[in-house]
Amino acid sequence: MQTLPVNGYDMAYLDVGRGPPLVCVHGSLCDFRIWSAVLGPLTARHRVIAVSLRHFFPEHWDGAGDTYSIAQHVEDVIAFIAQLDAGPVDLMGHSRGGHVSFRVAQRRPDLLRKLILAEPGGELDATLDPTAKPGAPSPLAARFAASAEKIAAGDVDGGLAFFMDALEGPGAWARLPATPKQLLRDNAFTLIGQVRDNRPPFSMSDAEAIRTPTLFIGGANTKGALPQVLHALAGHVKGSQTQMIPGTTHPMFEQAPQQYCEIVLRFLAE
Repeated sequence: MQTLPVNGYDMAYLDVGRGPPLVCVHGSLCDFRIWSAVLGPLTARHRVIAVSLRHFFPEHWDGAGDTYSIAQHVEDVIAFIAQLDAGPVDLMGHSRGGHVSFRVAQRRPDLLRKLILAEPGGELDATLDPTAKPGAPSPLAARFAASAEKIAAGDVDGGLAFFMDALEGPGAWARLPATPKQLLRDNAFTLIGQVRDNRPPFSMSDAEAIRTPTLFIGGANTKGALPQVLHALAGHVKGSQTQMIPGTTHPMFEQAPQQYCEIVLRFLAE
């Protein structure tokens, strides 16, 4: 593990392999360790740089303060890539990290060569979803808020179980092995920050503004709003590609790492 001072914060990251740089941004309740299943195949051809965003492990944050937000994380990733001084990089983000990566591509396309979005998290505005109600929290966001309330009250496992079952279906937390459970515990208090995120919804103009060559990846069995967001954005990012991995859900690169890497490496080699 290494650190790089970014906007007054020491951002931790892993830097493995040689070749064109691929920066990886994790999602909610995760950190740079989440990419472990794909490091082997990806580092055969690329220098993989997996970051931990502000307040995620190895920091043990207590959820206090106002420095956890999409806007802050976007600024941090932009500054991190600029300080790498490695030329345009390939950027890959999963879930909330996909949202961060999307906003980086909006703001600083000059820093990027290609963009990979694995089920980017977020909401759609009325230009992409006519049923959207401005300011109304999604059912999933309401569940996340309830999870964060449990965590803040000291019931970390109860809050995480509520979160995972909302995302992956009843019993998801109970089915998780011990190692991924501990990774979630290590980042549990970031969920308190996330419910205060004020994350802007995606709009049609946002999607149409992306000019970086983009690949969308999804789990073919993912339920809920995530597939809707993926396909809505993909339909308006000019020239984008979409690949759905059969038999997988939201953590598709953990469930089918070989297939995921084949898709990514093929896209990066084009």
